[in-house]
Amino acid sequence: MDWPTLATRLFGDAHAIVADGDFLGGTATFDGAAIAVVGTTNHAAVGVELALRQARAILATIAEHPGRPLLLLVDTQGQKLRRRDELLGIHRAMAHLGCCLDLARREGHPVVGLVYDQALSGGFITSGLMADACHALPEAEIRVMRVPAMARVTKLAEELLESLSRTNPVFAPGVANYVAMGGVRSLWEGDLAAGLRAALADRDTADRRAEEGARRGGRRVASDVMRRVLEA
Repeated sequence: MDWPTLATRLFGDAHAIVADGDFLGGTATFDGAAIAVVGTTNHAAVGVELALRQARAILATIAEHPGRPLLLLVDTQGQKLRRRDELLGIHRAMAHLGCCLDLARREGHPVVGLVYDQALSGGFITSGLMADACHALPEAEIRVMRVPAMARVTKLAEELLESLSRTNPVFAPGVANYVAMGGVRSLWEGDLAAGLRAALADRDTADRRAEEGARRGGRRVASDVMRRVLEA
């Protein structure tokens, strides 16, 4: 789904969201209250400039509109793989973006992530996965690493990883697998405004991803390992 269609289904005509290149920003009125919108489009490759622009929009919301809900619209192919961005410190720019979202949460801003198209790698980790909870449309595409890249990193055969991906969500791409692992809290289908309304009403800001992954069968031991480490 493209972002203009999404915005209309969420807010009708009551929004002033605009795209500037790969950056999305603006405000909308939802159930009579203002909501800030920040995100990406065009399968954006998130480089230094785009990460910092999102961070500035988030910091402006914190400074000028205390407590205003923040909706993150995610459509990214991941971090920009360019030497220029590496030399400029893309890791620090993306970490800064994540820290700004953490600050927004700690300052009392409800932060909702929504993957509406594509979410890959670091561009997803420092945006939607930093929200109070991340949600997705059923047709969205989510993955952190393709099997060939995973094989190079883990030194395991691609055939083995392909086999594992058919039975274990941890090794497999796809929005359903991220729901099973707890990384995506819910899928928004049909009435998208109802999905946003429910997400804003859920004020539990605790990180429940490992627990939900265990309950849904996608990450069976992570929650138990975390508990044992904390108790040690």
